[in-house]
Amino acid sequence: MAGVMRRREFVALAAGAAQTGAGIIDTHTHFYDPTRPQGVPWPPRSQTLLYRTVLSAEYKALVRPLGVEGTIVVEASEWVEDNQWVLGLAKDDPFLLGLVGRLPAGTPAFADLLRRFAKNALFLGIRLGAAAIREGLERAAFIDDMNRLAERGLALDALGGAPMLADVARLAERVPALRIVIDHLPFDPPAPLDALRGAPRVYAKISGVLRRREGRLITDAAYYRPALDELCETFGPRRVIYGSNWPVSELAGPYAVVLRVVREYFTAKGEEASRLYFRGNSQAAYQWKPRANPD
Repeated sequence: MAGVMRRREFVALAAGAAQTGAGIIDTHTHFYDPTRPQGVPWPPRSQTLLYRTVLSAEYKALVRPLGVEGTIVVEASEWVEDNQWVLGLAKDDPFLLGLVGRLPAGTPAFADLLRRFAKNALFLGIRLGAAAIREGLERAAFIDDMNRLAERGLALDALGGAPMLADVARLAERVPALRIVIDHLPFDPPAPLDALRGAPRVYAKISGVLRRREGRLITDAAYYRPALDELCETFGPRRVIYGSNWPVSELAGPYAVVLRVVREYFTAKGEEASRLYFRGNSQAAYQWKPRANPD
């Protein structure tokens, strides 16, 4: 059904999501604090739903009842020192399993910055946008930096839309040892995925599922099945991973609905498929290590 979420519907969906049980790893969250003296470069003040302090205490209270055991933070800020800020948050918070940071690949500064941050076992990789990947493919310095990333066993998150997919395939061919995670699939409208079918180290992060049509949130999991079928058919059971994109996901709908849609889909595919999607594949993609029991 397509409709506006009411309280009774939310409670029912939250209860269903909780049946997923313990063990879920959310590979895509953002934490930030606009009240810092330096502020934040993102989100903009005009984005009133997102422009507020967003930290792990709020997130943990929201997701623990749903069976989420930990998260990987993906840095939205382009400021280099914000990598250190998140690593500082994670130091004393075992719920934070690691950081996908932001570093200027293809520049003279990259090698030293990578060396600095890679000393921290919680630094799991970096994130680049479509333009940086497209332009970098034509530059030897960029390819050298992607090889540096791969040699350290770190991952690359790729942020963009359908036109980026061909560039991701090219990068995977140029740097075959690099693990690449494509953020926020499925794209809307759907994009051809054939170029990635034979790329064994490219992963699909299913973190952009929910849709609104004419302002109404679609909560029926069957609506999303064709797009999810295509992703699973293309990438296979071992290259799809769960991410929420919280708090940005709230622009579409509540966290419980995000989780409910994919939980229903992967539960129907069997216990092994569900375990891989919600946990096992993220370990393969990011090489995160379990931490002490969260508080």
